[in-house]
Amino acid sequence: MIEIKDLKKQFGETCACDIPSFTVNDGDILGLVGNNGAGKTTLFRLILDLLKPDEGSVLIDNVNPAESEAWKQHVGAYIDEGFLIDFLTPEEYFAFLGKISGISQQDVDERLQAFERFANDEIFGQKKLIRNLSAGNKMKVGIISALFRKPEVIVLDEPFNFLDPTSQVLLKHLLRDYAQQNGSTILISSHNLQHTIDISTRIALLEQGHIIRDLPNVEGSASKELQEYFGTE
Repeated sequence: MIEIKDLKKQFGETCACDIPSFTVNDGDILGLVGNNGAGKTTLFRLILDLLKPDEGSVLIDNVNPAESEAWKQHVGAYIDEGFLIDFLTPEEYFAFLGKISGISQQDVDERLQAFERFANDEIFGQKKLIRNLSAGNKMKVGIISALFRKPEVIVLDEPFNFLDPTSQVLLKHLLRDYAQQNGSTILISSHNLQHTIDISTRIALLEQGHIIRDLPNVEGSASKELQEYFGTE
């Protein structure tokens, strides 16, 4: 469970986050949607202790990320390329992540097999450094890195960016299957409204740092209201 209370972040005159109270329940697939500048990435960075709030707090399973490292064992995240070690090959990168997570190389190799279809023979065995991969394949490396340790909470910022249409569809299946098999909580942000509707069990609509709507999304039930808001109907 993720609990947000009185969370505020200001950049000059701009309100990037002002959320009095919000809870992400265990097992939610929460989609964050909003126009540019709505505060989606800022909220993720606050949750992951990559930004310090001006006020308020975030608790991940009753642990404040600003006060303890224990939460990191249970959270997988990919926000941007800064999460990658780009002078390594993907194989070296995952071996490193396995080592610092106490996962044997054999187990790392076995876990990565679950992502072979998503990787599509474009990541592994190419003898390329991560920095020399395409933007889409860097995104795939980041997404896999967030998932392969089997964390209980996943945070992905704009994961459909740079992916070709086939990979976008595969990612939707991958995340849904992952949530069902592991009972995990997934938070994603995306400008792709339809993908967000397709995958999310719940959708939070942000505007100027505020969550203005918290919508259940049973079989796409949030679609009409979101399309009206964004003027896509």
